[in-house]
Amino acid sequence: MKRYEINKSIEIAKKVFGALNIKLPPFAYWKPEDWKNKGDEANGIRKAMLGWDVTDFGKNQFDKLGRTLFTLRNGYRRENNSFTQVYAEKFILDPPNQSPPLHFHKSKMEDIINRGGGNILIRLYQATPEGKCSEGKVAAQIDGVIQELSAGTIVRLTPGQSINIPPYLIHQFWGEEGTGIEIDGIRYSVSGEVSSVSDDWNDNSFLDSVERFPRIDEDVPRNHYLCNEYPPSINS
Repeated sequence: MKRYEINKSIEIAKKVFGALNIKLPPFAYWKPEDWKNKGDEANGIRKAMLGWDVTDFGKNQFDKLGRTLFTLRNGYRRENNSFTQVYAEKFILDPPNQSPPLHFHKSKMEDIINRGGGNILIRLYQATPEGKCSEGKVAAQIDGVIQELSAGTIVRLTPGQSINIPPYLIHQFWGEEGTGIEIDGIRYSVSGEVSSVSDDWNDNSFLDSVERFPRIDEDVPRNHYLCNEYPPSINS
């Protein structure tokens, strides 16, 4: 993935979030030069992998398979194997027809919430014991109401609606074409994720072989560090 694509997508996300009056914390705007003076006081950001997260999953098809999100809060595992906190929250940019690959989580429970713009579409399957898409029915809880759906059903969330995604529920979601906030000729929606601790190194199960954090072609200077790139503390 090219650094240019990452920089551009972060700037678009800032514009879309701003248009929807979604406020980001100050560290969302820290530049690489700001991180040169950050010591142990910023370890909560480093260890919990807060901040910007942009990926094409190693497929070089960012318009189709990709994700741009900002993690506001998350827990991380202490040396005694306990977590600093047991919840996480993210804002996710949803362009039309761009989604992550089909995937599920082995332990994370999450709610996906349409935070505004246009509609969010979510495809659902129950996972088999082998981690494949089951042909059986899916029990989906949408705004607290349980619905029984056919395998592969695409659920539409309008702004304000939410769906609960328990472990082993295969899903992928994207912005519905023709809806959303228009920025530079493209319409965007924003989803939020409220969940238990998000462990992107160990808890994601993708149905296809992907790279959660892809290799980056440094074709231009970075505008912001991604959540997996922070430099060590100056106290180290």
